[in-house]
Order: sequence, then structure tokens, then C-alpha cells
Amino acid sequence: MNKRIIALLVVLIALTSCSRDRSKPNIMYMPDMYKSIPYEPYGINTVMKDSMAALLPPQGSVARGHATFDLPGTFEGYNQAKAELKSPLEVNKENLANGKKMYNIYCASCHGVKGDGKGTLVQNGKFLGVPNYKDRDINEGSIYHVIYYGRNMMGPHAMLLTEKERWQVVQYVEKLRNKLKPKE
Repeated sequence: MNKRIIALLVVLIALTSCSRDRSKPNIMYMPDMYKSIPYEPYGINTVMKDSMAALLPPQGSVARGHATFDLPGTFEGYNQAKAELKSPLEVNKENLANGKKMYNIYCASCHGVKGDGKGTLVQNGKFLGVPNYKDRDINEGSIYHVIYYGRNMMGPHAMLLTEKERWQVVQYVEKLRNKLKPKE
């Protein structure tokens, strides 16, 4: 008799906890996941004339934390970057350390830890002809342009690194390049 009463109570509790009204959930363990504070992308926005919440950003707007790079990803843009671009960061231990960290993450697998073009992917035969930094006539502007747009087999890395991190990698590549240059 006792077991039947307990079973009946469990069934009654389960039935009362079930509800057909989906707009009123019973218990929310993480209410921030159920109720969104911002507008839903394709929901109704009563403030706008067309009632849309997903709007295009105004033309010419720049996302927070990003800077524009007006040079084109062409050979002419590469030459212009080589002639005009200079690093806005000062060369210091902190920038070089972070540049080394980013270089080891994104560049060393192809270009090698020393910048000699003998990274693990090259040694395993995945890529051929990765340049040695000492063989190229490059400067900080051309390095930045190549990081931003890519060149030959190298894809662009602009989406992987912030502007500051790109310049830090440029500084570190320049340091590696200076180590590889033959002493006169």
C-alpha cells in the first residue's frame, strides 16, 4: 500500500510539472540562456520603421578593435606597403616576446623557428619553396602586407591576428632576418 501511494505521488508530481504552454517554462536553471537581452537577429524590433532587428552596419563603419588597411592586396599594393608602411609600435622586449609567441603559433610550422624556411611542414614534404627570410628583399611594410593578404602559397592571416599582434610578428620576423643575414 505504501509503495502505491509513493508511486501515485511521483506520477502526480510528474503530471503537474508538465505543461503545454511553452511560453511559460516551469523552472529555468540558467535564465540568461532562455531570455536574451539584445534583440533576436530575425525578431521584431518595434523601434525601427521596417520592424527588423538585423540591420547592415552603416557604410564606412569600422568594427571596434579593428583598423582599416587601405592598401590593395595586389603587387602594386605590396610595393606601396614596402615603400610607405612603418611599424607604429616601438621595438621592446614585450612586443618581441609576444611577436615570438604569435610567430611560433602561426608561422613556424612553415617558415621554421629560425625563419630559415625549414618548418615541420616543409621537412615533412607538405610544402616546397617556403622562403628563407635572408633570401628576400623585405622590410616591415612588405612583411605586414604579406601577413595581411598572404602571398603565393601563404594564405592571409589578418583574421587570425589583431593589428597589434601583426606588427609584433613583423618585429620578430625582422629580428630573425637580422640574425640570418651574413655578417659583413
